[in-house]
Amino acid sequence: MGRGFRKRLGGEAIASEDTDTFSIFGPFHLTSIDWTNPYHRTSVASSLVNGVYTLEADRLEERVGSEALAKPWWEFFHFTLLETLLDDDSSIYGAIFEYELYNVYENTPNVKVPRYVIAFRGTVLKGKTWKFDLKLDLKCIFNTLHQGGRSMYALNAVRRMVDNHNHSAIWLAGHSLGAALVLLAGKTMTRVGFLLESYIFNPPISSIPLEQLPGGDIIKGVFQIAKSVVKATVAMALTDLQVPQDDPKTASWIPYLYVNPADPICAGYIDYFRHKTFMSEIGASHIERTGARKSVRSLLVGRKGKTLSSDLSSEPLHLLPSADMTVNKNKPTKSTTAHGLHQWWERDSTLRANWESCCIRPYPEGKLEQLTLQ
Repeated sequence: MGRGFRKRLGGEAIASEDTDTFSIFGPFHLTSIDWTNPYHRTSVASSLVNGVYTLEADRLEERVGSEALAKPWWEFFHFTLLETLLDDDSSIYGAIFEYELYNVYENTPNVKVPRYVIAFRGTVLKGKTWKFDLKLDLKCIFNTLHQGGRSMYALNAVRRMVDNHNHSAIWLAGHSLGAALVLLAGKTMTRVGFLLESYIFNPPISSIPLEQLPGGDIIKGVFQIAKSVVKATVAMALTDLQVPQDDPKTASWIPYLYVNPADPICAGYIDYFRHKTFMSEIGASHIERTGARKSVRSLLVGRKGKTLSSDLSSEPLHLLPSADMTVNKNKPTKSTTAHGLHQWWERDSTLRANWESCCIRPYPEGKLEQLTLQ
């Protein structure tokens, strides 16, 4: 779930140096950043995440000094590297960047500018790093990411920054496995009252990717409804028939999600929000909410009365009442893979026209705004 997916495209090998070189692969066309432009913000956030990938690549390939390729990924946008975040195997899984021009925009109204960005990379299938990363990938699948050492380190880094700085100027960004860390950190901080702007690229979802399955929307819809009913019935039986309510704090956190329907790792988010919207339209939000809140694993191993609705360890990481979701509907090509981070700084405006934006918000009465994604 990360960088290794773009090592070979369409049968043709791509040199790692090319994908790491900003002047070849990066959004070098953005010579001036307009922070009111969503595409510009997205490009900067994804570039900083790619900077973390390249930091780890520099380490693995022993590129130092003038041979190191990571710096341009943040220096081009006037960021400095404040701190690298290391795992137990000494791999670089994240970094904290500081924006040099923050003071210029600090008092500018209606302009969102970060002072600090905490960025997390995804899986790297190289050297010894892949062993640690794949273990965390499995934790994502079984909804146990919160138990990993890297998760604890990442949460501690985010908490430390929030404790020492204005949280409204702190952004989170991550791709794939790193996106899962952002989800974990963002939801955790939201529940203690800190809403961090978050950019979440190709996040993994632990569910069957219905977008990838054959069959019409009716078949997929029936499957989703049946799954919700079964899970809700089991969950309610284990909790004395109590229907959980969405945490208003969690609903107030609105992360930016970036998904591709051709990517089996994150495509399930499209179906998740579509199903969530449909269930609210037919007045069955309580069934969807109860079923979605419990992962299959938690239902199998959970015990009556042992978990609370606000316990992140018992609910799937992808459970989100609100989100601003961007869907890249372009078909994958040899140069742009469905799971690749680089698709989110696409230079071709014609291809960006095929990005679709969806705003998901809960109404006070429990219903959701319409999700019109086709």
